[in-house]
Amino acid sequence: ELFNFCGTTLLRTGKGIRRAIDEGICTRKDLYVTTKLWNTYHHPNHVPLALERCLADLGFDYVDEFLIHFPISMEFVPFEKKYPPEWTNLDGEMVFVKNDINETWKAMEKLADAGKTRFIGLSNFNCQHLRQVLSIARIRPTSLQIECHPHLSQEKLIRFARESGIRVSAFSPLGGTSYISIDMATENDLFFQNSIIMDIAKKYNKSAAQVMLRWSIQRNTLPINKSSRAERLNENRALFDFYLTKEDMEFIAGLNKNHRYNDPGVFCEYGMGTFCPIYE
Repeated sequence: ELFNFCGTTLLRTGKGIRRAIDEGICTRKDLYVTTKLWNTYHHPNHVPLALERCLADLGFDYVDEFLIHFPISMEFVPFEKKYPPEWTNLDGEMVFVKNDINETWKAMEKLADAGKTRFIGLSNFNCQHLRQVLSIARIRPTSLQIECHPHLSQEKLIRFARESGIRVSAFSPLGGTSYISIDMATENDLFFQNSIIMDIAKKYNKSAAQVMLRWSIQRNTLPINKSSRAERLNENRALFDFYLTKEDMEFIAGLNKNHRYNDPGVFCEYGMGTFCPIYE
């Protein structure tokens, strides 16, 4: 399963997938490919252009799932001028634009109608954002992708999504690990040094990562984790030969402190000089 917004990484990913298909390692139907609509393409006229660019990069006729990446609408950046656009326009500024996210959603629905994507969904949306889209949706969101780990358990949002029939996938399920290199987390944030996680891991003869991924699965969320090491990939799949007790689950839930590592309300201000809170 692939989670990415369009860009140079998608080009490399597409080449790798096509090679695997050509060599008979897998078929297209074996894969569930998810990509996202970036903030600069929220205008209804730009939504299909963005997906067509993603499909061209991947070399596919369709994706399995297309998500609105953030509930943040920004100034359009032409593909031929800057791609991927990231967080700033051609002048290096982060500029918001007026946009009705419901109109963006209607454009997403048309892509599903056309067979360009099998399913459509949302990412980094809160309860009120979900209500807004659900109030007009002809095709309901299939999934919601959110940051979720023991420091950010998101109990109410997960419950609301589930009661609305929306599947929840969790990015950064291991917490701050991948954010240390970009100065968005510190060594003190690591669960691999947490006594509660380590005690549970020792009890089941599992790694701390396996415990956190199992915690996510038992909450009926789909953890999105990655690794370039074969042994880690195998370890991350070995999650179904043990079961966390109710007490284990409660101990891990007790680590929650509603702390986000991927928060535009923080990194946009010190990175782009623009205050951009979306969760408050």
